[in-house]
Amino acid sequence: MKFTSNTPLDTILNGLFTPYALRVPDVNIITSGMIASGLIKGQSDIINDHIAFRTLGVPNLGIASLERIFLYHGYTRQDRYFFEQKKLDAHWYKPPSEKYPRVFVSELRVDELSPKASEIIKKYTNNITHDPLDNVNLNDPNAIVEFLHHPLWKLPTWYDYNSVLSTSEYGAWVLYNRYYLNHYTISVHALPKPYNKLESFNELLKSLGVRLNNTGGEIKTSADGLLRQSSTVAQMVTSTFADGENHKIAGSYVEFAERAVLPAFTHLAKEELSSIHRRDGFEANNANKIFESTFQKQTTRND
Repeated sequence: MKFTSNTPLDTILNGLFTPYALRVPDVNIITSGMIASGLIKGQSDIINDHIAFRTLGVPNLGIASLERIFLYHGYTRQDRYFFEQKKLDAHWYKPPSEKYPRVFVSELRVDELSPKASEIIKKYTNNITHDPLDNVNLNDPNAIVEFLHHPLWKLPTWYDYNSVLSTSEYGAWVLYNRYYLNHYTISVHALPKPYNKLESFNELLKSLGVRLNNTGGEIKTSADGLLRQSSTVAQMVTSTFADGENHKIAGSYVEFAERAVLPAFTHLAKEELSSIHRRDGFEANNANKIFESTFQKQTTRND
């Protein structure tokens, strides 16, 4: 994902991707491998299916706050999803143009956590007494990028991080990582054959030494069979906590999506196809497994 024009949305998306790519070594490994295999000439050739953010469902934050950025810049809110076991809500947002990625924003239902975990999260967020985006000029893309990389609450202690982790690995991730880009997604169906299918593309990834999330299998498939997804295991990042302790914790990851052509358009030639002819939206069952790319049962696997 790299946009070469100079619109506000281009600036925002490029501003998100640059620090994300620096924190996730797999991004460069995958891009370099795709170039070496002749699939692309450079990062700007990759079509980004979607980007994703994680948020906390507390007053003045969560989806209702973060979505304002994308709604202001032409995105439209689409389906809502609920993940009961993980205590998450989510919405996805349709871009104003096909050249831009979809946006997926999830939110932790903090009040449904254990009393201790909920209390710890609120200890860090209770001083946020108004929507912080009220103070951001949404016409200024650089201000938005700065906001998305600016801490809204203090760093947690190692003890608090682990206390939340024992109840919600998602919650612990957000408590430390805040609004860092959780992942970006390569549109595999847009690649040359045979790598336009996840089976072949995943084999390329593994040949590069990239580890894949195997929760529910490496490929997660929607009930209609038209949306297939896989993802890397989150990169471990050495992180400093408020009490001075340094530990490696889950950072961000990379996702891969294969969207099949809808049955009504299978007669079209390849050069006639665009995103409107392919399966749109998301699949809760797929997303539920993709979330676990940052979970310990994936990051601590011995394989």
